Amino acid sequence: MINKAAVYVLWIREMKRFVRAKSRVAGALGMPMFFLAFLGLGFRRMAIPGVSEDLNYIQFLVPGIIGMSIIFSSTFAGMSVLWDREFGFLKEIMVAPVSRISVVLGRIAGGATTAMIQGALILGISIIVGFKILSVLSLLLAIIFMLLVAVTFIGMGLIIASKMRDMQGFGIIINFIIFPLFFLSGALYPIENFPTLIRYISYLDPLTYGVDGLRAALLQVSSFSIVLNLVILGAFSLVMILLGAYFFEKSESV
Repeated sequence: MINKAAVYVLWIREMKRFVRAKSRVAGALGMPMFFLAFLGLGFRRMAIPGVSEDLNYIQFLVPGIIGMSIIFSSTFAGMSVLWDREFGFLKEIMVAPVSRISVVLGRIAGGATTAMIQGALILGISIIVGFKILSVLSLLLAIIFMLLVAVTFIGMGLIIASKMRDMQGFGIIINFIIFPLFFLSGALYPIENFPTLIRYISYLDPLTYGVDGLRAALLQVSSFSIVLNLVILGAFSLVMILLGAYFFEKSESV
């Protein structure tokens, strides 16, 4: 049974850590802003194969950079599991009279909120450099996709963190996983430009549907229908929540 109080306590704990760690926010925004500035502004006047002539490259790039910001922030949220294990807080959580799914949901809620805040900051910065939001409805749909991307990759981060004890090793493994996922997602260029084999592999990447869904919501341009993106990404997020809860319950607290 889900304990709402436990979920709230873990969520508010993540919020306090996020507010206090200003360097964490700056670091998380640094790489997405680098890509947005140097790629977006550098290629804004160039014709990109596969990109509609009605779009400049900044418009095409912004949903991908938002996805990039969220995937990095979300997967590294699993680092908090290792941190809590190191300092004994995880043991206190594991012996508390609350269900493991409540603990996982609390961590996911906190991590998803911080990831979406960072995604919203990137969206705000992109508006300054020329990106335009079509309507309030498109913004609401984009928020839904941002949430699903965050939940999916927080679940992935929890799975990996539950099987590891070394924080440095976690960072190496996460980078080894998320960079291929990012480049396969079509965040920087249309997946139609990939060779056939690589394109089929990209269909297995949940971020592909997150980025494409963001483009469908914000630009009304996409490789797949917005409903298909929503259904597939929703399925990924549900699976990752369940697997995250399972592996977290099986993990050692000390």
